[in-house]
Amino acid sequence: MRLINVQTLAFEEFMLVTPAYFDYAILSHTWGDDEVTYQDMANPDRYTCSKQGFLKIAKTCEFASRDGIKYAWVDTCCIDKTSSAELSEAINSMFNWYRDAKVCYAWLEDLPVQSAEPIESSLRKCRWFTRGWTLQELLAPRRVEFYDSHWGFRGTKGDLKALIVDASQIESNVLEYPDTIFRLPIAQRMSWAAMRETTRLEDMAYCLIVSSPGKRSQKSTRNIAEFSLEAPLNSATATRCA
Repeated sequence: MRLINVQTLAFEEFMLVTPAYFDYAILSHTWGDDEVTYQDMANPDRYTCSKQGFLKIAKTCEFASRDGIKYAWVDTCCIDKTSSAELSEAINSMFNWYRDAKVCYAWLEDLPVQSAEPIESSLRKCRWFTRGWTLQELLAPRRVEFYDSHWGFRGTKGDLKALIVDASQIESNVLEYPDTIFRLPIAQRMSWAAMRETTRLEDMAYCLIVSSPGKRSQKSTRNIAEFSLEAPLNSATATRCA
């Protein structure tokens, strides 16, 4: 696993990251047009810091340092997307990486500051709740902290649970106890994604992958991926997949 040292902003590589002995923070966000890639961070120049996406990395590292966490992971730059093997491993490990993080900072770039609009009326409008990949980024971590467009703290997943249930249509017990996901039928998991979208069709299948031990889980993962690619994801599709 490739992590960012929050003090030096340099990459460090680890063969095994165990949450019991090793803390890292992780970012959840929606992608823009000017993100910082692995190549940018591995060989930075004067243009790297001027990219719009660099602020996300800097803020993630700033918050992690504030919280006494030495490392951070940001999907835009911590995965070398030119390597098909590395990208495949990342896709299959994503749920576990978010689950094992000490904290997940969720930046909602279109969430107004508190003085502009109350969170009760603005949270459900955020693009973050319409994207496929942010589904597992909401569900997997034990602690998610939400930040608005100006990086102001707005509450945790627990603090905002009722509003998140309304925005995501995911039951509160699933938000509180992520491990219950593994016991839920495929149809229910697919229904959560019915209102979400991804840039590529196959990403909708990948973003529904959750990892748990055993052959039954592996079969479930294949079923989700195969069915998601074969049929449009809507309420009727979810019913057929039950």
